[in-house]
Amino acid sequence: MRSIPDLWDAEPGYLNTASYGLPPRPAWNALQRALAEWRGGRTSWEHWAEACERARHSFARLVGARVSDVALGSQVSALVGLVAAALPDGARVVVPDIEFASNLFPYLVHADRGVDVVTVPTGQLVDAIDERTTAVAYSAVQSATGEVTDPAVVAAAAKAYGAFTVVDASQAVGWLPVDARHADVLVCAAYKWLMSPRGSAFAVLEEELAERVLPLAAGWYAGADPQDSYYGPPLRLARNARRFDVSPSWFDWVGTAAALEVLDDIGIAAVQEHDVALANRFRAGLGLPPGDSAIVSVDREGAAERLESVGIRATTRAGSLRASFHIYTKESDVDAAVVALTG
Repeated sequence: MRSIPDLWDAEPGYLNTASYGLPPRPAWNALQRALAEWRGGRTSWEHWAEACERARHSFARLVGARVSDVALGSQVSALVGLVAAALPDGARVVVPDIEFASNLFPYLVHADRGVDVVTVPTGQLVDAIDERTTAVAYSAVQSATGEVTDPAVVAAAAKAYGAFTVVDASQAVGWLPVDARHADVLVCAAYKWLMSPRGSAFAVLEEELAERVLPLAAGWYAGADPQDSYYGPPLRLARNARRFDVSPSWFDWVGTAAALEVLDDIGIAAVQEHDVALANRFRAGLGLPPGDSAIVSVDREGAAERLESVGIRATTRAGSLRASFHIYTKESDVDAAVVALTG
């Protein structure tokens, strides 16, 4: 197991990666260099855009996908919206009842053409899949509770009825091993566990399903040769998942590429061991049984206020305290939170 380097400048008490991750120093420094170049206008933009391809390759390695199946976007909801628009009239989509809106609202807006969204408790997701199901949309790790769902199990149940799956891995990739082969569409925002600037996101689309999805936001960057796609017809899009790319926010991708390379070097197994151990240290301190997630939801009155009073940053979701533990979290952060909640 590779050791975890000291590459972060986290202020003590940050337990809120499920809201946003903190950049490793190489990502922060790369971003500052790019911003300084922009400020002085002393360079062209092409080398900033090269970061997009570095990030695409790193993400593909993290989730076991082919590079040609990875699309670059800016938000999860926009990427999911492309898939939702491809649903046939009258489609039935099964979704957990606590699913984050980015993987829910894009289907609900198609109610006018008969798209039926059925919500069930996360633990009943597989049982709710039947011959009426067109798609199953869920998070690999639930934002509100940290509950982990096995994509392989859901994929097998969906396949048995000819349905496809849309997996939001925003709360998973970066600390939990994720295999994109167990999703027909896998989407991920990079600003949480991938510790990137907000504004970069990924989608992995299974090749056959991708043929049914229109690149509704296509622009020059989705072109077969982006630098030959600035002006005029004919339509000349990339043949692979790059046709779903949107024009990149350069500086977001500069930071994203560098952050993913740090994770790539450390290895997700080491990150998972570190994160879950800290989450279970927190759970043990509160008298809770061990779990398998880096996110812990605590239903304890006044918990968020207690942490805030001693300068510990967590948040409240679905009425409960949500604490999340990542690679820069220290045992002292966990212990201080336990004392604040039990003292």
